Formats: sequence, C-alpha cells, structure tokens
Amino acid sequence: MGFLDAILGRSKPVRPDLDQLFALPSAAVTLEAAAGFTPTGLGSVCFASVEGGAFARIQEEARALLDGTVEFTQDAYGYTWLLVRHAPEDVAGLVNDLHAVNTSLEEAGFGPQLLCSLLGFRDARQRSLALVYLYKRGTFYPFAPHTGDAEKRDNPLELQVRAMLGDDLTIEKDLSRWFPVWGAPGL
Repeated sequence: MGFLDAILGRSKPVRPDLDQLFALPSAAVTLEAAAGFTPTGLGSVCFASVEGGAFARIQEEARALLDGTVEFTQDAYGYTWLLVRHAPEDVAGLVNDLHAVNTSLEEAGFGPQLLCSLLGFRDARQRSLALVYLYKRGTFYPFAPHTGDAEKRDNPLELQVRAMLGDDLTIEKDLSRWFPVWGAPGL
C-alpha cells in the first residue's frame, strides 16, 4: 500500500485463499453436532460468464475433471453456476472438487470472474443452509433462506451459525457482504 492510499483511506483487496475451502469438512462436523444440519452432497461455484473459446475449454476441462458429476446453469442475473454432486457423507471429496474448479478458473486467468462457492446443508425440519465462500474477500458467511417464504432470510439462524463456526471458518465480519444467493444450485 502506498502513501497516497494510506492518506485516502484505500486498502489493498484481500487475496483469495482457496485453501480455506479445506476447513469446510470440520465446519460440517461442528454444524451437525451443534445444530443438526447435515451436508446435502451439493456444492457450487458461481462466476461471471465470459464468452470465448478459452472459457468453453475450461468448462469442458471441468466436466472431464469431475467425471460428469457437474452441471452448468445460468441464473436470472446472468451469472454461471457450476453444480457438483457427491454422496452427502463425502464432504471432503466435494470440497476437493470445488477447490479444483476454482483453481482451474483462477489459473486460466478467470480469477476476477469468480464470485463465490457454496456448500449446502439441511436439518431434520428441512431448513436449507449454505456456507458461502466469498472469493474476493477470502471469507465465509452462512445463508439461510426462510422455508416456504420466497426471498426471505432466516437471519437469527444465520447469526447462530456464525457464532457456532467462528472457530472453524474465517467468517465475514461485514454483514452487508452477506449477499443472498436466491435459487443457487446446491442450496
């Protein structure tokens, strides 16, 4: 950070640390023991769509790398989601695949297009929960849509999960960065 940046209050953006994704299996154990949320076996990566041959090649490489257990969809906002499926008990395998996809996109020069990755959970009452990794911030946050209510969040549950996982994950401190991911594959 330069002198002018310090005077003007600018700071360097946090470098993404994709290895933080490897903390998710232990967070899943904590989440199940403390709140009864179990993994769904679904995880996804969201990125801004890019046109061109290089990006199409990356998509094909992802399909080949993940042995066809991957689906690409586009949401209403124009973002591309890559959904990965595993057995619910194979959280480590799912995290490895999500890490591999993120790393492949980053190494191919598409790091600036990466937005987030998420891992889905459900409890006995069929409430959904996602642990979302913000690529550009290097932090996690919980996202809990209200069951049955369109686009309404279960904020008390999100805050409860934040308290539970503070020792397992680097939780995003700025609540305004806890963006909703309505209709995200894997949720």
